[in-house]
Amino acid sequence: MAHVVNKEADAILDKEFKVLDHGFVRLVDYMGSDDAIVQAARVSYGAGTKKVSEDRGLIRYLMRHKHTTPLEMVEFKFHVKLPIFVARQWIRHRTANVNEYSGRYSVMKGEFYTPEPSEIRYQSTVNKQGRSSKEVPDELKNEMLSYMEISQKETYEKYMNYVDEGIARELARINLPLSMYTEWYWKIDLHNLFHFLRLRIDPHAQKEIQEYGLVMAEMTKKVVPIAYEAFMDYSVNAAYFSGVEMNILKDYLKDFDLTVDQLHERGISKREAKEMIEKINRLKE
Repeated sequence: MAHVVNKEADAILDKEFKVLDHGFVRLVDYMGSDDAIVQAARVSYGAGTKKVSEDRGLIRYLMRHKHTTPLEMVEFKFHVKLPIFVARQWIRHRTANVNEYSGRYSVMKGEFYTPEPSEIRYQSTVNKQGRSSKEVPDELKNEMLSYMEISQKETYEKYMNYVDEGIARELARINLPLSMYTEWYWKIDLHNLFHFLRLRIDPHAQKEIQEYGLVMAEMTKKVVPIAYEAFMDYSVNAAYFSGVEMNILKDYLKDFDLTVDQLHERGISKREAKEMIEKINRLKE
C-alpha cells in the first residue's frame, strides 16, 4: 500500500484553527487513512483471501465490536496553543507523545486566557467540578475580569523584571498563572484520539477543552471520514445500559418484532440489524 494522499486532509495541513482568545490547533502531519484501518484488519485473513466486506461495513464492524488495534495504524500530529489549565486536564490522557514549550529554555510569552463575560457562571450545585447555567450579575463579572487582567499583567511584568535581572528562568516562571498560554506538539494514534474526543467533546467536560476537542474532531473527520462516522454512531451518540437498567427495559421490549429487512429499510446494514435483534432477544430472556 503506497503512502496515503488525502486531498481533504492535505488541505488543512499546517493551517491554524483558532480556539478561545489566543489559542489554536494545527494539524502538522498524519499517517494513514480509512484504507490503513481496513488493510490492518484484513491482514488477519492472509494473502489471497477474498475481500470479506465493503470497507465501510468492516470499519463499522470493528468500531461496533471494539476491535481497536487496526485504528492504531492511523496517527496524527498536532501543534496546539492552549492555556496551562487546559493543558493540565489534557495531559491526563497519557497515551500520546508530547513535547511542550519550555519555560526553562525560553522566555514565556505574555499571552493569557480571559473568558468571555457570558461564560462566567456560578458553581454548579449538581456537578461538583463544573459551572452552572445560573447567570452572574454584570457587576461581579466585570470585577472578576478586571482583576484577572490586572493580575495577569502585573505578574508577567514582575516575571520579565526578574528575567532581565538575570534570575534563572526556571525560578522566575513559577509564579505565573494557569491562564498563561503554552504550546506543544502532540502525537497520538486514532484509537486513543477517539477516546480523548469522546471525553472532551462531552457536555460534561470543561467548556474550554471542549472547544479544542470540537476543532480536532472536525480535523479527524477530514482524515478518516468513515471511521469518524462510525465513532459518532457507536461511541458519541450511543447509549450504554447497566444490568439493572436492562432488566427494567425487558418489560418494554416484549412486543418488539421488527425483522432484519424492516430494520435494514431504516438505514442499518442487514448484519447490524441481525445483531440488534439478537441483543434484544437476549434482553427478553
